Amino acid sequence: MKIAVLSGKGGAGKTFAAVNLACVALEACYVDCDVEEPNGHLFLKPLNVWTQRVSVMVPVFDVEKCTGCRVCVDFCRYNALALARGKVLHFKEACHSCGGCVLLCPAAAADYSTHEIGMIREGKSGGVRVLTGVLDAGEATGVPIIRELAGRMPKEEICVIDCPPGSACPVMESIKEADYCLLVAEPTAFGVHDLAMALELVRLFEKPAGALLNKCLPGENPARKLCMNTGLDILAEIPFDLETGRMISGGEAAVLKSPFLKAVFLGLLAKIKEEMQK
Repeated sequence: MKIAVLSGKGGAGKTFAAVNLACVALEACYVDCDVEEPNGHLFLKPLNVWTQRVSVMVPVFDVEKCTGCRVCVDFCRYNALALARGKVLHFKEACHSCGGCVLLCPAAAADYSTHEIGMIREGKSGGVRVLTGVLDAGEATGVPIIRELAGRMPKEEICVIDCPPGSACPVMESIKEADYCLLVAEPTAFGVHDLAMALELVRLFEKPAGALLNKCLPGENPARKLCMNTGLDILAEIPFDLETGRMISGGEAAVLKSPFLKAVFLGLLAKIKEEMQK
């Protein structure tokens, strides 16, 4: 079972939820797809970590063979190619590595080359297998790294996918293979705005989903109101608590220290399993 944890807004408690959900699952796989700023490993502290670089295919052009025919430039829908003084210019930041320019070049002036964009780290933290994607500084997109992570996720155990914030391409790639989506929300106007965007994305992908309301305070909660108005099931609520904040700032998995939070996340996991059986 693959559970994607997303929030729309950074700082709502997405990694907090994903890490602790993986911990109470005991035998599980935690997958950090927030490749621009992965931090789940700071709480799980995996041992025996190994790394593997991730590369993408990019085109290179032989200026001697290039005739300036514009076939590749006209084909590229990502505006990664341009023609200047009769020669092709390649902008790797916009390139999606589709390979169309190589296939279509009538002069055989284009060929494939590799470009490293980041790495994958894998280790073990107790019964939790920890997979982490890391995007190199200055690279435009981490989607290829997220795809590599998806290919490494085991099928026979619980996988908790820590998605990137927002609702753009990296988030879409992270939830593609998910069986269930857990949306984490905080009781702020900004948080509710981004929760609505995340919910729209999840429903576009037709994924079953529920909400975890984090940092709850007494009184009216706009995140709770949004869930009620949209029919999004609230699976659990976690109150705002200074001690929880201290554990997080100290890099601790809260369920290993707090019996209350352990009970909350065990109940949350049980409800997700129950929802999946419907």
